[in-house]
Amino acid sequence: MPITGEVLEVNPKLDDQPELVNQDPYGEGWIVKVTIEEEADLNELLSSDAYKALIGQ
Repeated sequence: MPITGEVLEVNPKLDDQPELVNQDPYGEGWIVKVTIEEEADLNELLSSDAYKALIGQ
């Protein structure tokens, strides 16, 4: 991950239903829950709009 932190939880539903990542990424398809050590790391992450621009969508 491009941030420093601690993994608190991994979504166990994805073991049996990996399609949830694409079908419901902001709901049941979440991947991991983390605590962030350095809040400044968030400034380095892309927004969804910036990511779409990066990949040409």
